[in-house]
Amino acid sequence: MHRLSSPRKPITAIVPNARSPAAVWGSLQRRHMAAVNLERDPRYKKIGSEDVKYFRSVLEPRSVLATKELGGTADIEDLDGYNTDWLGKYKGNSQVVLRPKSTEQVSKVLEYCNRERIAVVPQGGNTGLVGGSVPVFDEVIISLASMNKVRSFNNASGILVCDSGCILEELDNYVRQHGYVIPLDLGAKGSCQIGGNVSTNAGGIRFLRYGSLHGSVLGIEAVLPDGTIIDNLTTLPKDSTGYDMKQLFIGAEGSLGIVTGVSIMTPPKPTATNVAVLGVPDYQSVQKAFRHVRRDLGEILSAFEFWDARCMQTVLGHHQLRNPLSSEFSFYVLVETSGSK
Repeated sequence: MHRLSSPRKPITAIVPNARSPAAVWGSLQRRHMAAVNLERDPRYKKIGSEDVKYFRSVLEPRSVLATKELGGTADIEDLDGYNTDWLGKYKGNSQVVLRPKSTEQVSKVLEYCNRERIAVVPQGGNTGLVGGSVPVFDEVIISLASMNKVRSFNNASGILVCDSGCILEELDNYVRQHGYVIPLDLGAKGSCQIGGNVSTNAGGIRFLRYGSLHGSVLGIEAVLPDGTIIDNLTTLPKDSTGYDMKQLFIGAEGSLGIVTGVSIMTPPKPTATNVAVLGVPDYQSVQKAFRHVRRDLGEILSAFEFWDARCMQTVLGHHQLRNPLSSEFSFYVLVETSGSK
């Protein structure tokens, strides 16, 4: 196990077990093109009971979920929640789920899998809609759900350092107690994890106000495929020293390594929030409304969302709600502002 404490130290090699862009594209073709017949790469080892025994030696026994076929106690159905994506469209056939509790444990697991040529897939809250967090075949699933601790919070600067498995909504509730908010909000915030948000560069509905995670994330801690730990958890908002390593991992979807820790800047909690719903006749009017609110509301504009009449009818019917407007329109616009009183 190696630890790189500075981004300026050279990384000598990227292990061939890491998913290359070609491999990622190959999996995307399989998921979206039914005619493509993708076969399991024979260069990857099929996991056996001896591998499960090793995993139990570096993790707590209850942190290793394995099927009876591999000496565990679980049925394959017990792993369905890990093998299947949120929409139920994609399903893998992993027989082992590992739930490490520390960066060092992740390092030992990846170092072993790299040496033994065992394919892995990192998994956060498994809330994605494109199958990126579930196995294609029988890869070992490394779930970050047990790494869910807040490491530190600076009440003066609003800088939060936490494990990558922390639930987004729980982090937002935590910093709100101190007068701050997480600069990211998603529909899946009750189950998605901050490490997955960073790894997919999630945008969310606060994007207009706070921008992307490329600007909010100050530093990351990650484990490379060979087990090397990159410690770049800086808490400096202004840091112009050397390469900005964190930017490589934001949006990399685990292809370069597994994010295990995040340092993020949290803005002050707004003291006033206002929401308006508008009805407009066509898409051109949606664009016109967007231009007007950006010009007239400026820095207090925090969200701008639109949907069509079919979406409105579906939501109202499913939840048995009333249309907030007295008339029906082809398109609807939601505008949110937030700032000081």
